[in-house]
Amino acid sequence: MAVRSVVEQATQVLRRAILTGALAPGAEYSLRELAGMLDISFIPIREALRTLEGEGLVVTRPGRSAVVAPLGLDDLRGIYRLRRALEPEIAARSCLLLSEAELDRLAERAAGFGAVAGVTDDDPHVFHLALLAPAATTWDIRVLTPLWRAGERYVRIGFGRTGPGPAGHRRDGTAHGELVAAFRTRDPATVSAAVERDLARTEKIALAALT
Repeated sequence: MAVRSVVEQATQVLRRAILTGALAPGAEYSLRELAGMLDISFIPIREALRTLEGEGLVVTRPGRSAVVAPLGLDDLRGIYRLRRALEPEIAARSCLLLSEAELDRLAERAAGFGAVAGVTDDDPHVFHLALLAPAATTWDIRVLTPLWRAGERYVRIGFGRTGPGPAGHRRDGTAHGELVAAFRTRDPATVSAAVERDLARTEKIALAALT
């Protein structure tokens, strides 16, 4: 198997473990421990950790260890402050550019979003990117991607602690459907307000991760 493929797989597995809380916030792991968990050598683990550190999910220590980034109120506020500064404005422009066919696809995706079986690790990231993509620059995506991933960790852990169950998953799907409906209006002010509401909703869930 190619080294790059091993690195990508290691990055995906470790990211998933961090996002779900399987690798606990604040916990320290040696490279030897992580390599043993994944049954691979140190080199791809080291490369994977560099990527995850760039996403704000780990902090590497001098030597051979890494700490899962702790959860913190200032960190969470910073994530959502930046998201609020960027996403509503991009969305307001994107709603004028998205095709009806793409909105139909996203509506269908939203209808099944949050189902216990079938959610992939990148679903929230992919969904929001699709809504913003027509108006987003390369730099917008470069800035937003780590914010989405770092924020998703809080949301997933928050969901786990509040125990949403089927009703919570339905509410999540409904919220995403409402976003698509707002985009269908083609009204920038309506879309911007809808994105603001969705950010407030997910921030509230994320705060549960800190209690």
